[in-house]
Amino acid sequence: MAARGSRSLSGEDKLIARYFKPIARHPGALGLDDDAAVLKAPPGCELVLKTDAIVGGVHFFPDDPAEAVASKALRVNLSDLAAKGSRPAGFLLSLALPKSIDAAWLKGFARGLAADAKRYDCPLFGGDTDRTPGPVTISIAAFGFVPAGTMVRRSGARVGDHVVATGTIGDAALGLKLRHDRGAARRWGLSPAMRRHLARRYLVPDPRNALAEALRKHAHGGMDVSDGLAGDLGKLCAASGVAAEVEAARVPLSAAAKAALKTDPKLIETILTGGDDFEVVATIPPARLARFQAAAKRAGVPITIIGRIVAGQGAHFRDAAGRAMSFARASFSHF
Repeated sequence: MAARGSRSLSGEDKLIARYFKPIARHPGALGLDDDAAVLKAPPGCELVLKTDAIVGGVHFFPDDPAEAVASKALRVNLSDLAAKGSRPAGFLLSLALPKSIDAAWLKGFARGLAADAKRYDCPLFGGDTDRTPGPVTISIAAFGFVPAGTMVRRSGARVGDHVVATGTIGDAALGLKLRHDRGAARRWGLSPAMRRHLARRYLVPDPRNALAEALRKHAHGGMDVSDGLAGDLGKLCAASGVAAEVEAARVPLSAAAKAALKTDPKLIETILTGGDDFEVVATIPPARLARFQAAAKRAGVPITIIGRIVAGQGAHFRDAAGRAMSFARASFSHF
């Protein structure tokens, strides 16, 4: 992504200069006038790298506001940095745009991207733009810093750790169901405010970057919940060589999710496995739990203890009667 200064600017150069150069304010971005950028790591720090793409018709709907699409594209990557205990440092953006995308969409997209780049102190450093005959595809590579040797890994969970989850689980998956089935809101007995809450949670995630430092200081293991709590916790357990025992009744739910679940108990599988939560699941040793809870309160991030790490394999969920729960599919998968 380079916006050249010559008079013979190409269409791509003009697009970059108009919509994205104003966002690239970090000196290392070189004004997007070069083919690469420069970023200096603070002394004693390591670079944490993450990339995720979102695709029109897969991760967002064609009629979703461009501002919200931009926010989602950046925030799904910031969520991973948060779970690793990393402070955002910047990102690269690659856009593949069909001809149907017009100036109004690009203006809205750039506005949403600029707002979140400022909000999360995560500047744009460059990228690439292309034409595509397919849907809009947005790929972001985000990077951040952690003090050397302190990144929170999936493989760090230890027997005896508490399993904690941030925020609420299942809202985005229920919000997606509402997008496909408008009548579901009536069947679930949702108020207009509840419908808006679930729709918003699918449209725009709320990454837990305010909790990153507390996770880095206190968590043994952790990851963001993007493909479903049951499946993602299972991945963490597999990497750590342990098992997790989770009480489903303790999984934090919003008022909207509770209302839906009350009318249709089968929705518990959607809630626990549907994905797009972009919350954090982490394991905290008992000796650090109080300090972690205090830090989370100061950061304004709600956390809930949902289970414990034990010897064995896999993530095991139990219902209110103590019975083992099974799921047709533990997590979302593209393949």
